[in-house]
Amino acid sequence: MSNVCEICGKGRIVGGSITRRGLAKKKGGIGMHVVKNNKRVFHANIQTVKVKSGGTVARKKVCTACIRSEKVQKA
Repeated sequence: MSNVCEICGKGRIVGGSITRRGLAKKKGGIGMHVVKNNKRVFHANIQTVKVKSGGTVARKKVCTACIRSEKVQKA
C-alpha cells in the first residue's frame, strides 16, 4: 500500500528546490538571482498506528497531523 494517510488522504507533494547565486542587496550586492529550480518531493509524515475503530483494534497508516488533532483514537 502507498504512503498515504488513511484518514485525511495526505500524501506526497511535488515542489521545487530553488538554487540562488549572488550577494544580497542589503549586503551591498546586486541581488540574489535564481540559477536552477530542481524538482523534489515533499513526503508526508506517515506513522503506522494501532487504532480503535468500532470496538476492534486495527493498524492504520496515519499522518502526524491527524494523530495530534485526535481524529483517531490510539489503542
